[in-house]
Amino acid sequence: MISLLEAIFSFLFDPTLDATNWRAEHALRPAVIARKTCGGGNRTVHGAQTQHVLASILRTAQQRGLDSTAVLVAALQAPRPVVLDAFQSAPRH
Repeated sequence: MISLLEAIFSFLFDPTLDATNWRAEHALRPAVIARKTCGGGNRTVHGAQTQHVLASILRTAQQRGLDSTAVLVAALQAPRPVVLDAFQSAPRH
């Protein structure tokens, strides 16, 4: 089990980890811009949740080098919420 100290300061023990959250902030930027330029955001909680899920699916597909359209179609055609097959395996790099 990893200690709290190791979890918080893991970047000190693993040189491959970033010491900042810059990558996460950078990944969120398109969604923030869309929110700010499209009327100030979503009008409902349901709309905000939908945007959150779709943006997450699209970003994950992009990071894994998958066809974003095919992944989005599979997600939208699923009869119930499910972890997509494309996301079951380890990412391709």
